Amino acid sequence: MLNNTTAPALNHENDKWKQSLHLPPKDSRPQTEDVTNTKGNEFEDYFLKRELLMGIFEAGFERPSPIQEEAIPIALTGRDILARAKNGTGKTAAFVIPSLEKVNVKKPKIQALLLVPTRELALQTSQVCKNLGKHMDVQVMVTTGGTTLKDDILRLQETVHIVVGTPGRILDLASKGIADFSECPTFVMDEADKLLSPEFSPIVEQLIQYFPKDRQIMLFSATFPLLVKNFKDKYLVKPYEINLMDELTLRGVTQYYAFVEERQKVHCLNTLFSKLQINQSIIFCNSTNRVELLAKKITELGYSCFYSHAKMLQSHRNRVFHDFRNGVCRNLVCSDLLTRGIDIQAVNVVINFDFPKNAETYLHRIGRSGRFGHLGLAINLITYEDRFNLYKIEQELGTEIQPIPPVIDKKLYVAPSAIDDPQQQQQQPQQTKQQQMQRGYPNQQFQQPYPPHHRNNYHHHNPHHQNPRRA
Repeated sequence: MLNNTTAPALNHENDKWKQSLHLPPKDSRPQTEDVTNTKGNEFEDYFLKRELLMGIFEAGFERPSPIQEEAIPIALTGRDILARAKNGTGKTAAFVIPSLEKVNVKKPKIQALLLVPTRELALQTSQVCKNLGKHMDVQVMVTTGGTTLKDDILRLQETVHIVVGTPGRILDLASKGIADFSECPTFVMDEADKLLSPEFSPIVEQLIQYFPKDRQIMLFSATFPLLVKNFKDKYLVKPYEINLMDELTLRGVTQYYAFVEERQKVHCLNTLFSKLQINQSIIFCNSTNRVELLAKKITELGYSCFYSHAKMLQSHRNRVFHDFRNGVCRNLVCSDLLTRGIDIQAVNVVINFDFPKNAETYLHRIGRSGRFGHLGLAINLITYEDRFNLYKIEQELGTEIQPIPPVIDKKLYVAPSAIDDPQQQQQQPQQTKQQQMQRGYPNQQFQQPYPPHHRNNYHHHNPHHQNPRRA
């Protein structure tokens, strides 16, 4: 039995490794209950390898978020999981941490497959694996369409423990015998609703045949349509079900709409740029053609702007994503290609230049702001044709999208430390006001949107009309 003098000495020895950690600066931004409403567990409570704990703390993680508290201990037991949690609440680490923990680095076999629907998400997820596992000697490989198969063949001749990739490329590697999943115990599907859509589900079902019968399958997503239930019933064994979706939209994201005519949209966007304190913004369009046209318009207004869509070369998309993430540019115009799981915590404003057609797309888009419980703003430019979709999406998500006020309180979307920071003030176009006027984009007040009960009847717009639903 330890005496009272020995126990503190042992504790001091056990904590010595923490003193050598290279911790990032503490994030002082306020967080919402989506990530703070925890049971009070610590990462040490899960008896993780010390090398993994070092990577976790050096990545800036302090305590597990609710989805991590629920998923990590169950995942470590090897049980199948069906987890539903909001975008931006720490889902990726909830499956990456147990996947890393279970790897035996002395075994030169693939021990986990992390399947995602897009190339950008694959790159991001593999980077999370590498960051968290940097002290573990775990070998992580990312593979997607748009890169040469030859590179993957060469890489898989060496030891690979965790593979991150998109369905088509992974099936290609498995069916050709290049990647061997016959002894792979862990199969994770992130954004499972997309992976089980008609586009991907035949590929996923073929892929499962290459895994051992006693594999562990973990499904993570923000939405779970009927397709996911059918897959669960067929392939999962007594899955542990996690549902942290009391409401669908992130608590930290304030949602507004502005009623505009199509020809006024660029004008309205220019106004938003001049009035909002944007750290970084993502602006969504509904087609690749409109993405390029809008990016050109924004550049003509004098604001820095990148764009990304599915028809671009993969190498170009990777460069755009990398540079935007590193803060090279403040605004990114893109299609829905970028909506799933992409985590750029500097983004505090999302603008739907084109309003989405369904609730699922809307949910994934606005989840690009307010990441990991921080504050964010979602602004929707609504035309007459969008009015039914607006109402339908509000109903399906059980949320209320407010009319945009003339002035938006910065406390809703700007970290307190940045509100008075001159470095973080409104974007300034690299041109004079006179040039703006010549181009037809004068400064303006926000246009007040029409009241929601008029969504079904198009009346002459009165900018000072009060909203009766909220009066």
